[in-house]
Amino acid sequence: MPSDPTKPLLRLTPKANGDRQKGPKRFLPPPEAFPRADQLRKLGPKFARLAEVMARPGTLELRSDPTALAPERLLVFEVRGSIQEFAKAVNEVVGLDFIDEEELEGDEGDKAPVAYLLVPDAQAMDQILSLWKRWSAGRLDASKPWAKVFDLLRDLRTWGPDDRLSEEEQTFLEEEIEERSDDDLILLEVELVFSKKPERASSYEAAVSDSILADGGRVVHRAYVEDIAYHALLVSLPVAAVRSIVERSGESILGLDAVWHIRPQSLAPSIEIADPVTEPLRPGPAPEKPPILALLDGVPIARHPLLADRLEVLDLFELEPDTPVANRVHGTAMASLIVHGDRNCLEVPLPRRILALPVMGWDGRDEGLPRDRLIIDVMYRALYALHGPEAMAPSVLIVNMSLGNRKRPFHGQMSPWGRLLDRLAWRFGVLFLVSAGNAGDAFPVGAFASSMDFERADGTMRARGVLSALNEIIAERRLISPAETLNGLTVGSANVDAVPAHERRTVGINVEPYPEHRMSNPSSRVGPGFARSIKPDFLMPGSREHLRIRASGGNVSVAPAGVSRAFGLKVAAPPVDGNENTERYTNGTSAATALASRTCHRIHDALEDAYGESFMTLPRHRRAVLLKALMVHPARWPDNTALLIRETLGPSDPKQHVRQKDNIRRFLGYGVLDADDAVACAADRATFWAVGMLPSEQSAVVEIPIPTCIGGQARPHGMWATLAWFTPVQPGRRSYRSVRLNLLDPDHLATLAMKPAPGQPDHNQVRRGTVLSRRWEGSRAPAVTENMTIRLVVQRELDQGMPIDDPVPYGLAVTLSMPGVTEVYSQVRQRLAPRPRIR
Repeated sequence: MPSDPTKPLLRLTPKANGDRQKGPKRFLPPPEAFPRADQLRKLGPKFARLAEVMARPGTLELRSDPTALAPERLLVFEVRGSIQEFAKAVNEVVGLDFIDEEELEGDEGDKAPVAYLLVPDAQAMDQILSLWKRWSAGRLDASKPWAKVFDLLRDLRTWGPDDRLSEEEQTFLEEEIEERSDDDLILLEVELVFSKKPERASSYEAAVSDSILADGGRVVHRAYVEDIAYHALLVSLPVAAVRSIVERSGESILGLDAVWHIRPQSLAPSIEIADPVTEPLRPGPAPEKPPILALLDGVPIARHPLLADRLEVLDLFELEPDTPVANRVHGTAMASLIVHGDRNCLEVPLPRRILALPVMGWDGRDEGLPRDRLIIDVMYRALYALHGPEAMAPSVLIVNMSLGNRKRPFHGQMSPWGRLLDRLAWRFGVLFLVSAGNAGDAFPVGAFASSMDFERADGTMRARGVLSALNEIIAERRLISPAETLNGLTVGSANVDAVPAHERRTVGINVEPYPEHRMSNPSSRVGPGFARSIKPDFLMPGSREHLRIRASGGNVSVAPAGVSRAFGLKVAAPPVDGNENTERYTNGTSAATALASRTCHRIHDALEDAYGESFMTLPRHRRAVLLKALMVHPARWPDNTALLIRETLGPSDPKQHVRQKDNIRRFLGYGVLDADDAVACAADRATFWAVGMLPSEQSAVVEIPIPTCIGGQARPHGMWATLAWFTPVQPGRRSYRSVRLNLLDPDHLATLAMKPAPGQPDHNQVRRGTVLSRRWEGSRAPAVTENMTIRLVVQRELDQGMPIDDPVPYGLAVTLSMPGVTEVYSQVRQRLAPRPRIR
């Protein structure tokens, strides 16, 4: 049943429930230890080599030896098992310190190998060597943390040039210098080994700066952000020096101990707009309320008829004067989508102004990120301007980030940009909505022998072929930084738009890949996220993207087609021939994220209308996590799309249902979001919300009223619940996600004739991030008694890594539904006091 704006979401009040419930313990077998003989044979020579180097006089002079260990040299431990066990071991050795952690892909022999990076000094290394000798001789107690580390140690090595430049970044640099003269200058980001000690950090920076100058380059910009353990230089280097880096020469800056990573300069994704429309525009009256949403993007056209008096522009980096109006594309389109939505729909504009803080400008060629600054510094200064000690926009609760770094695909390690968003979300109580990123490259579709076969295939066969082709190159379509954010929400692009039927036509040789399925667009980047968490979180409309055939004749190759009026989202655009009433069409994950931010704003507006000051006076952290929960809550897998993915990608064995669901959530996250369902209820559907704070190892209970009208009716019905929170993060310290909450299975499920729904992510997959959503359903008649309630328990599990003293904010959304039974909402509303205002 369609959502009804006169039926607002219903508030519940959690009750403290004391200590977390231990419950029946699920037995998780520990990872299998490697045979001791294999460990001694494989690792013994490596420890012996380190011991030999440490025993030599003048160890500091041995840096030219690739296996030599100098004080403060980075070591890499690759282990099986949990990070907590490794953290215990590290705590036993004075001087050890984590630098970073990384999730690596497992194989059949290693289900979850993880690499932890740390910095020992000479004394710490002596202790590690001593522990290894005792373990080798069988004299180290098997229950001790270091004994477990040695049992599960996959590899030990020094951090070197191969670690500082990934193969993907090497490819980016090769493309950058191709056919360039040796004297041409290239901008690189050089991230240094982070140290909290000022003198050590200064020495690292000086060593790298001296090497840059010696290579004929210069330091353009520097940033040191202790909040996220980030220390980096933006440097300009001649092509000859960059070529030496690409060739992985130890004589280049790649060989410096102070260097952590070398990357190309951050580059924002571009956006397409097409098919100008210049009809007269009649925007409604301008709102007066202060903004709760900030748009960090390009410079918008603040005087566009659709945006005039609806934007507050904070030009912190003075980008507006140098950005021609004709080139203010990205920021204008995103602002338009947030304020008005897809203009094909003619929705009511938001009742508040939005704050636009430009972080992209014009460099004479493109609209993009500043060329003379590190993007982390830009973002850090922008977000501190909004919420820092001298906050310029303290009312802002939602931040739209329809941009990212297309030179930094996610491959297991949190990016500095992602760390920054996670840190500031926790500190300031801000919900970040981030685009997953787009991949517009051509790809082969091996299922079809010719373009004619591809075009003539029925919708399902074409969808299977495209899906299989994308799965073959899935590693090339990973999220881009900062879409791996844990505290923020990541938005993918669904093949949905509102183009009127009379304008929906196929242009040229463009072909719709999924005509019968709601699916992520072929260009929309896919998950998973950090620690294999569910990413993207959900999908929003990003246009019914078509594919253009690039090659045929035994090797069909396709690429996402450019946007057009036939499949696109209608947005405000720069003027054409002086006509300021110009609109165009756009698409992609940037647009989908802007629509998600608009939906988030609408949820806030609906709660403010229904509850007034009792909602607005909630602490900002609680409002932010509540919005986070309510945004994910209505998302669901379309049944026929989940079936398509399962049947196409398998595995075919029904016992492999976890891997089947893993394939589905890579493409869909929690599912496609219905914006109206996020904002209001319906006569046959009631959505409840609750917020609270959970101290360490505590729990809370929320009681859901059950309407008597569903009792005795043998018809489909269901309940679903979504829990969201912000976790404090510890960049480079033992466990990045420090706090994990859990939602226990509700009581009376059997009485209500419900059981876990099959069309949702596996229960272990949903526990890896900071959003947890579960569904239960049934079709037999529930047994309902008068004034019956069902209890949901929210609890805080043992903190990961170092214990966190602070209570954690959480938001909970719960929906009860029995389609067609129109008394559901009215009955549960009668049982609640105080009730929301009906407007």
